[in-house]
Amino acid sequence: MAEFTPTQLQSKGVTQLQDQAILALQDVSISYSGKAAVSKVSFPIAKHKITSVIGPSGCGKSTLLRALNRMNDFIPNVTTEGKIIYNRQDLYAAEVDPVEVRRNIGMVFQKPNPFPKTIYKNVAWGPGINGRKDSMHELVEKSLKQAALWEEVKDRLDESALSLSGGQQQRLCIARALAMAPDILLMDEPCSALDPISTAHIEDLLYRLKSSYTIVIVTHNMQQASRISDYTAFMEMGDLIEFGKTRQIFTKPHKQRTEEYVTGRFG
Repeated sequence: MAEFTPTQLQSKGVTQLQDQAILALQDVSISYSGKAAVSKVSFPIAKHKITSVIGPSGCGKSTLLRALNRMNDFIPNVTTEGKIIYNRQDLYAAEVDPVEVRRNIGMVFQKPNPFPKTIYKNVAWGPGINGRKDSMHELVEKSLKQAALWEEVKDRLDESALSLSGGQQQRLCIARALAMAPDILLMDEPCSALDPISTAHIEDLLYRLKSSYTIVIVTHNMQQASRISDYTAFMEMGDLIEFGKTRQIFTKPHKQRTEEYVTGRFG
């Protein structure tokens, strides 16, 4: 459980998350070359729930998501302040290995990005380079089944992953992430490049996966957030405007700015 003070939780109206948080953001600020992109954001992320981060383009939601597994480390001149607590450990403490962070907190990106390898090797690659040698076939099958892709590809595992449709490629990328057995799965607008049918497949998949994984999703689609998430964080211009249960955010938000956004008055 991540540490999060009752005062901080009460200020967001979600005191019940005190005993459920697997991850907690505490006054997280992120800057690019000194220019603030995220300012003092604090909220908890509940275990085995889906948390959506919404907000207009450029509000800092993808920057914040990448901070959760230190992907921003790859971007020059990015500064992160505050704390991100996972298993009672600040992920940005000097002694923390960022590679280990990414093993425990996986990520699926906006556009499907399968490796130019076979379907099988896409799933097996991560565990392989991390020393996994036994039961690889079982792991590949399990991961593809978890991603609801096994029945579609079980007879073509030696074919190129690039031969799959866009929706299948995205589910393959999810299987690739799941093969590393993460605790948390981050998803950066995973359906934005997909057709409605593929989007529905991904949403159904995420709903099933949350019984085993904690999921944080950035989405520009407010209907998607309202359909699949348990908690929602609304951001604007780098600030967290409101965080709470998704139903409350979309039906009885506490902040007028939240109501204006979810009702389509801006954004």
